[in-house]
Amino acid sequence: MQNIRPFFLRAHRLVIDFIDDAMVDGLALRQNVVASLAARKQRDGLPLRDEDRENQVLERARRRAGLWRLSPHDAERLMRTTIDCAVDRQMRGNAVPSETPAAFLSLRDRVLALLPPPRLLGVPLRIVPDPWQQRFVEMIVERVLQAPLAEGKLDFLVDRRLAIQVNDLGIRWVLTVHDRRIHNCGHNAEAEAAVQGNALEFMLLAGRLEDADTLFFQRRLALTGDTELGLTARNLLDQLPWETVPLVLRISLHRLATLASDARDAHAQMRGQPAPRTLAKLPRAMA
Repeated sequence: MQNIRPFFLRAHRLVIDFIDDAMVDGLALRQNVVASLAARKQRDGLPLRDEDRENQVLERARRRAGLWRLSPHDAERLMRTTIDCAVDRQMRGNAVPSETPAAFLSLRDRVLALLPPPRLLGVPLRIVPDPWQQRFVEMIVERVLQAPLAEGKLDFLVDRRLAIQVNDLGIRWVLTVHDRRIHNCGHNAEAEAAVQGNALEFMLLAGRLEDADTLFFQRRLALTGDTELGLTARNLLDQLPWETVPLVLRISLHRLATLASDARDAHAQMRGQPAPRTLAKLPRAMA
């Protein structure tokens, strides 16, 4: 029983962290919308505060609290604090939007900016039992590498082990090949070489929005361990015959990679940073 308690404590704390981050992200998004509205009010000569609107917000919060059996008083206190933050934001300066580029983000980018970061998305993945993870990874990798497997181009992995480590998700898989099939040895297995990087880089590679050479040259993906095994794996990734990947999977990977890339850009712009862009795009013929 003592071994179970730390796991549940950690799991609950991770969920709480996820909710807390969502609350802060929501407040940031609300503040940027408020900044844009304040600028419009000033241009139109309207007062910054609207007591009727504030009362409507408080009443709505109290009603919504009832749906969740939450104390209406607690919900009202939360919204009063939020309103005070918004008023303070409006009172601080007349040129808030010009100081806050995020205020001009499109609605789509604002929604994308609310998506949780990969470190939080990795929480449910790490909770999934290892055998389930192993089978899922084997199934996906075999679908993507179906043609090279059949042609024997992955035979260099027979009796060898290559780790795929997604740093920001906190997950690791060790792959090998046996009887022209991919086998996932589990996250604790030893590996002779490893390909490491963040989730977005692997998604960009899988979606063909970036090529392997670019990602490794910019050190967004890294090789460790046995140099020969690592370079062979890298060359295979770079020369993967994309047209042999099933069309449905190809389109899904491309769209998922595009969404992840756009979410990264939206997060950067919300923080007032320049949004990095991908260097390689999927040719139209492949889409």
